[in-house]
Amino acid sequence: MQIHFHEQSIPSPLAAPYGITITNNQEVWFTANKGNRIGKIDTNGKLQEITIPTENAGLMVITATSRGEIWFTENIANQLGCIDEKGNMTEYTLSTANAGLYGITEGQNGEIWFTELLANKIGKIDGDGHITEYPIPTSNAYPSFLTLGSDGAIWFTENAANQIGRITPNGEITEFPLPTAQSGPVGITSGKDGSLWFAAITGNYIGKISVNGVITEYPLPTANAKPHAIVAGLNEDCWFTEWGSNKIGRLTWDGKITEYDIPTENSEPHGIAVAKDGSVWFAQECNQIGKLYMV
Repeated sequence: MQIHFHEQSIPSPLAAPYGITITNNQEVWFTANKGNRIGKIDTNGKLQEITIPTENAGLMVITATSRGEIWFTENIANQLGCIDEKGNMTEYTLSTANAGLYGITEGQNGEIWFTELLANKIGKIDGDGHITEYPIPTSNAYPSFLTLGSDGAIWFTENAANQIGRITPNGEITEFPLPTAQSGPVGITSGKDGSLWFAAITGNYIGKISVNGVITEYPLPTANAKPHAIVAGLNEDCWFTEWGSNKIGRLTWDGKITEYDIPTENSEPHGIAVAKDGSVWFAQECNQIGKLYMV
């Protein structure tokens, strides 16, 4: 089998796609950070753009829920956005000013969890729109991505504090320092092996942490690759974007790393997602949505 790439341009100029997710029915949704739009690509490849009511919202990370909703963070507007299964959009404003909303994911009970980069908190919003915020013990931790772990807790990266955090459903936080100084963890995903896998953007490695806190690091072959977002694959592996080297990387559970060059130079890949057919989708700031697939 051979690796192939397909890159699809965004109709709106300078949209700067950033986050990406895939629904249960295999629609691809993404944020256009500078275009102030949410994009959708259906299973036939048709692309649609939805304008956000709030101007200059600063759209960042996006996630599809088990209920068919699409949730996303609005970094500049200090809001959470939700598009329900009927296409209705609702925005929720945080009471904490300038929180720096970034990562977002669904919890085990359907609640939505998110990170506040600047306020140094982990937040959650329930089905009634009620928001709860939990301060992180380490100051200026810069919490980034987060994911639901196999233990039912939410795991998150602390980019500036060089730690991986864990928060229980009732808000109890535990932090795990990384062995390598100034690793700069960003993306994190829950692997089917039960471990949490994360991308260390300045440490230039992919890390693994067990639910018991045991950490393993896998250095990348390419120097200054700047791994950013990461997602669990279908075949005992993880896929990740390399923002600095313009590659898509794959790491198997036994530690083998393979890197694939993106056809468009300097495309700045950020968010990444895997479809049920094994294809890997990623957002490119160069105004494209990329797809890696095997034939």
